[in-house]
Amino acid sequence: MNRGLVLHDWVVASIAMAAGIAAGLLLRVMLRWLGEHARRTKWTGDDIIVDALRTIAPWAATVAGTAVAASALPLTTRVAGIVNHSLTALLILVITLTAARVVAGLVQSLAQSRTGVAGSATIFVNITRVVVVAMGVLVALETVGVSIAPLLTALGVGGLAVALALQDTLANLFAGVHILASKTVQPGDYIRLSSGEEGYVVDINWRNTVVRNLSNNLVIIPNGRLARTNMTNYARPEQELTVLVQVGVGYDSDLEHVERVTLEVVDSVMADITGALPGHEAAVRFHTFADSRINFTVILGVGEFSDQYRIKHEFIKRLHRRYRAEGISIPAPTRTVSLQQDKAEPTRSPSPSVFPHQREAPPSTLSDPQR
Repeated sequence: MNRGLVLHDWVVASIAMAAGIAAGLLLRVMLRWLGEHARRTKWTGDDIIVDALRTIAPWAATVAGTAVAASALPLTTRVAGIVNHSLTALLILVITLTAARVVAGLVQSLAQSRTGVAGSATIFVNITRVVVVAMGVLVALETVGVSIAPLLTALGVGGLAVALALQDTLANLFAGVHILASKTVQPGDYIRLSSGEEGYVVDINWRNTVVRNLSNNLVIIPNGRLARTNMTNYARPEQELTVLVQVGVGYDSDLEHVERVTLEVVDSVMADITGALPGHEAAVRFHTFADSRINFTVILGVGEFSDQYRIKHEFIKRLHRRYRAEGISIPAPTRTVSLQQDKAEPTRSPSPSVFPHQREAPPSTLSDPQR
C-alpha cells in the first residue's frame, strides 16, 4: 500500500458499489418487463434466455461495481491481483451456471416440442448441464491460478476406479443414451414389455425410464432392462392403430343385412367419438362357424392406444341397441348333448367257481333230538 486510506477513497468505493447494486436492480426490473412480453410469443427459447439474463445481469453489475470500488482503493499489487482474480472467477461461475441453465432449457424445450411431454428426456438435459458446469469450473480454477493439468490427470486415473464401482449406473446411463439415439422409444410413446408392464413413457433419465400406466401410477424401469427386454411400441412407426372387436350372430340371421347394419354403426362411432378416425374405412370379416353362432371381426380405427377402450365401449353399446332394433339375435354360447343308452345284455348263468379244488359241501343230516 503506497498511501493510507482516506475518506475520499471510501466515498468513491461506496459510490461504485452502490452504483453497481442499483444497476443490477434496474436491469432486473427491465428484464422482468421483457420477460412478460417474451411469454406472449410462441417460441419458448426467448423465455429461457430472458430468465437467464435476469440472473446474470444483476450479478454482473454488482461484480463490476465491486471491481471499480477495488480499483479506487490504494491496494497493493498482490491484493489487487487476488481481488481481480476472485471477482473474475465469481463472474465466470455465474456465467457458467447461467449458460448451463440456458442450454439445458433449450435442450428440454426442443425435446418437449418433439414429444409433447413436459419432463421428457432429462438424460440429455442432465448431461448438457454437467458438461457446461464442468467446463466453467475448470476455466474458473485456471483463472485463479490453479493448474488443471494435474487435476485432469488425477481424474483420468481415478475414472477407471469410478467406472468399476459404478458399473450398473454407467450401464443404465449408456443404455438410456442408446435408447434415445436409436429412437426405438421416445417420451410420449405407449409401450408394453414382455413382462407385462405398460404405459406412456414420461421421462428417460440417466438411470431409469419412468412409465405412467393408465391407472396414473408410475412404473420405474432401469434403462439396462428396458434395452434388453422384448417390447411393443404402439406409437411406432405411427400412433394410429386398428382395434379388433369379436361379434357373433345366430345362424338364422341374414349376413348381408348384419354386415350393412354393423358398418353403419362403425361409421357413426368413427364420426362421433373423440379419438376415433373419421376417415377410417370400416370393415367386417366373417371367419368362423361356431357352436351356436357365426363369428366375425369388426375393425375399428383409433388415434392412440388409450382411445380404444372408450371407442370399444361406445361401439358395443350402439351395436347392441341397433341389433335389438333390427331383430338381429346374438345367441349365447350353447351346446346340445345327446345321451344314448345301450340295450341290456341277456343275463348269464353264474360261472363256476374260480377255485376248482373247492367243492360244495354235501348237505348235512341232522338228527331230530325228539326221536
